[in-house]
Amino acid sequence: MDMEFEPNIPIYKQLMYEIKRKIVLNEIKPGDKLPSIRETSSKFQVNPNTVQRTYQELEREGITYTQRGMGNFVKEDMKMVQNLKDEMASKVLDKFISGMKNIGFSNLEIVDIVRKKLKNIDDDKGEI
Repeated sequence: MDMEFEPNIPIYKQLMYEIKRKIVLNEIKPGDKLPSIRETSSKFQVNPNTVQRTYQELEREGITYTQRGMGNFVKEDMKMVQNLKDEMASKVLDKFISGMKNIGFSNLEIVDIVRKKLKNIDDDKGEI
């Protein structure tokens, strides 16, 4: 899990995003135990307090829970995983649409560009 941290975004938020991404991709499954704070801190070469904040925020958002003496675990809630996936997709789309509008594209043009791009991707895969 090598990560290059963006200087303009707090590290704990970047760690949260990475964990959420891995949950959405099913690389970390509901019920899985997250690595210990010390282990994560060492792996990413960040302060343990940063990892602690990351884990606290994930718990506050209802993504994980803590079992005293056992560690932090991903909630076994497939609806939460789907909601997380939808939320992440929405943020990606918001950023994309905002960027396209900032360079002068209309809604219709954006849809047309996406449709063409998806068709090209499907054509490359031999799909219709």
